[in-house]
Amino acid sequence: MPACDHCGRHVSDRFARVFADAFGEIHACPSCAPNDGIAQIASQRARER
Repeated sequence: MPACDHCGRHVSDRFARVFADAFGEIHACPSCAPNDGIAQIASQRARER
């Protein structure tokens, strides 16, 4: 089951396909980021690593 690499909560396979980066990491999910800013938050967190 895919999970958010930031908070560890479960995400759907569909969410993972859309928001995972090129390495399969999910940097944000609806549980730890605002819904309208998931892509932006995810890209910011990916750059920080």
